[in-house]
Amino acid sequence: MRRPALISLALLAATALSASPSAAAPPPDPRPRIDWRPCSAEHHPELAKAGAECGKLAVPLDHAAPRGRTVDIAVSRIRATAAPAERRGILLANPGGPGGPGLDYPLSLRPVLGDVADRYDLIGFDPRFLGDSTPLACTPPAAPPAPVSGTRRQVFDATAASARDMAHRCGQPPGNTALLPHATSRNVARDMDAVRAALGEPSLSYYGVSYGADLGAVYTQLFPRRADRIVLDSGTDPSLTQYELFQATGPAAEAALDEWAAWTAARHGTYRLGRTAPRVRATVERLVTRAERRPLTIGDHTADASRLRLITHQLLQYEESDPALARIVRNLKDAADGHAVEPDPVLAQWLQLLGSPEADELFSVPSFTMCADGGWPAGGWPAGTDAYWRATQQSRATQPVFGPQANAISACTFWPVAPGDTGTAIDNDVPVLVLHATRDNNTPYAGGVALHRALRGSRLLTVDLRSHGVYANAVSGNNPVPCADEAVNTYLAGTPLPKTDRTCRP
Repeated sequence: MRRPALISLALLAATALSASPSAAAPPPDPRPRIDWRPCSAEHHPELAKAGAECGKLAVPLDHAAPRGRTVDIAVSRIRATAAPAERRGILLANPGGPGGPGLDYPLSLRPVLGDVADRYDLIGFDPRFLGDSTPLACTPPAAPPAPVSGTRRQVFDATAASARDMAHRCGQPPGNTALLPHATSRNVARDMDAVRAALGEPSLSYYGVSYGADLGAVYTQLFPRRADRIVLDSGTDPSLTQYELFQATGPAAEAALDEWAAWTAARHGTYRLGRTAPRVRATVERLVTRAERRPLTIGDHTADASRLRLITHQLLQYEESDPALARIVRNLKDAADGHAVEPDPVLAQWLQLLGSPEADELFSVPSFTMCADGGWPAGGWPAGTDAYWRATQQSRATQPVFGPQANAISACTFWPVAPGDTGTAIDNDVPVLVLHATRDNNTPYAGGVALHRALRGSRLLTVDLRSHGVYANAVSGNNPVPCADEAVNTYLAGTPLPKTDRTCRP
């Protein structure tokens, strides 16, 4: 999940716990409807201020049984203001995750869309079981998460026990096991098409980033004739399982750490972390190694190795966060050296979140989809614990900082129900615009290239940048990529796809 939140939920969930498509079932008749009302000024003030409408759409829990039990999908709409002849239809958007609510998301994109926004009804939605949609939650833990330390085996065993406990708690609340198998990517795509049908539109346009890009690719396979302008930003390799996708982030994150270390070494006078990149990197490695054996204390906060890896990786996603990460590492080194220090504000915010009761929901929500999918864009978790232990230990040789994170065991290993869907094969030529940054360490560039090749009708826009997502970067406070913003807006406005793949400067 990228914007508007900083956290990538799928990777966060795994870290904290250190098929061919089938025909889609049609929505039931008569056509479902959305009871539109002004958005709540209390719960969605920005939508209310923009004059948006909000409502809920009842969709089948199981799309194969369209007249069975239903769940509600929360939907928002900002109507097009262009003349009817210039209106292009509806534009849905998803911010990623899995687990990111999206009711407000199109509104955040509106400034970058510019005049293009006037030509679409901008449609936001909270995917099933998230946000204002029919809820799904795990039984809360008995206590907030505690730091984990000890030998490597002790840390691994504690992480596995935490994953097992989360899986158990997610199956505990009454009725959860009847819902969990239906929290799949394919069902979310079917819900998107149900929104389209309820609005009486023959097709939909779409922008999705990170997991949202994968979700958009799923939609193009299930409903190829209903896909209008589709933009997929920073997606993943459709030949890999979710666990393999996590593993691919390890080498990419290590490369990002090297890049950051070189940047920081060039500013030794400011951060005093070493005059060479290897020395800066060695400082980070020592901090993580020490925190594995004994958590670090920084003011009123505590950081174990898992939390240090997660915070470091989150900040490495964007070049603009290099100064914040350098300040944090300096802060941590001072604390490790025995100095009484106050945590950097960014570090304090992260440590407070990761040690709070709210952290459990942040970690468990992505698991609903990751565990319900039987294959890409999620699924594929090895059974038992031995494979994870071997992968974690083997990765340390080349990935000393991020190997244990990228190969971590997941709650999906112990999930209380079987996956509800097979994966989705990408094998058609629906026109799609694919975007990817070359140094993305959350969804590595090779995955975006693989997705582009599998989507035979797509064009790839490459940006040489360390960033997770390239369109609308200014939305999250990062430097904009005008070339990417212009390319997306031009395509959404009705211009055909570029005739060839393109590379643009950041």
